[in-house]
Amino acid sequence: MKLLLLGIFTLTLSGCFGQEDRIYTVDELMADEVLLAKITSECRNNPGALRQTPNCQNAGAADWKLRLERMNRALGG
Repeated sequence: MKLLLLGIFTLTLSGCFGQEDRIYTVDELMADEVLLAKITSECRNNPGALRQTPNCQNAGAADWKLRLERMNRALGG
């Protein structure tokens, strides 16, 4: 019984932590440009605290890859 209650309590607490704690991959950010723009904006607004976070680094990489893809398409590649 105690184990069941502990499990329910743990699942309930895990639901309290939402998308803010999630680390997005470069591919996920490339697929969702709205999310990419949101994260990039947050990172640029607070570079001292956020520059080295995984989401900011992944957003920078995703932005760079998208720019290269667009440039390649524009040049006929």
